[in-house]
Amino acid sequence: MTDLTKSRELHDHLMEVQVVDVREPYEWAAGRIEGAVHIQLNTLMGGAGDDLLTKDKPVVVVCRSGNRSELGMLMLNARGYEAHNLALGMEEWAAEGLPMVSDGGGPGRVA
Repeated sequence: MTDLTKSRELHDHLMEVQVVDVREPYEWAAGRIEGAVHIQLNTLMGGAGDDLLTKDKPVVVVCRSGNRSELGMLMLNARGYEAHNLALGMEEWAAEGLPMVSDGGGPGRVA
């Protein structure tokens, strides 16, 4: 099985998973994984997201460093999703040189 907690593995399997970014709006706008959906952690913890996600594919939850996304992963697992935490978050993604998109259309960055 693929280790979806690592950035490179996630990148190589993006078409097989759903990515949920739980960061704040300014972080999302600065840079994100293309194809991710944005559900802020507090909103996700309040029960949101079922209209954006399917239980047919694994979910990888992402934040800056892996702390907030761990809470999101636990919440989604409790709701019946196969959820994983990108352990070192967008900081590792950027350090690996993996692609990001931003609201401005240019290359993304971790805010």
